[in-house]
Amino acid sequence: MKPQRRKRLVILVAIVLAVGLAVGLTTYALRQNINLFYTPSQLAAGDAPSGVRLRAGGMVVKGSVQHSASSLKVRFMITDFQHQVPVVYTGILPDLFREGQGIIASGRFEHGEVEADQVLAKHDEKYQPPELRGMSATATRG
Repeated sequence: MKPQRRKRLVILVAIVLAVGLAVGLTTYALRQNINLFYTPSQLAAGDAPSGVRLRAGGMVVKGSVQHSASSLKVRFMITDFQHQVPVVYTGILPDLFREGQGIIASGRFEHGEVEADQVLAKHDEKYQPPELRGMSATATRG
């Protein structure tokens, strides 16, 4: 093999190895931060791995919200109208949180319940923040 051809081959192999190493390291780093979304039916069926960070979404079951008297701990059930899964959250719930409303809980699924460290409340397309409700009423009048 000619020296110039060998040099090109070595450079090409080095570039391929460097790109492969960069992609491998990036994939490994991103795998640690992935939050997969699961429905209550998937959680009830055991499709979600235990102890891994995930997001679970569904409707808050009416009559299921239980506030602790001595702390900010809240227990409630979410449903996709096929299965129900309990959620435990310690903290202040969002203003839009209420029974019958859609939520997304981020946390870990352990011992058959979602141990959430963040709860996001969803709203419908008609939602308006309280600050804007008064302004839109006066804007339509005038």
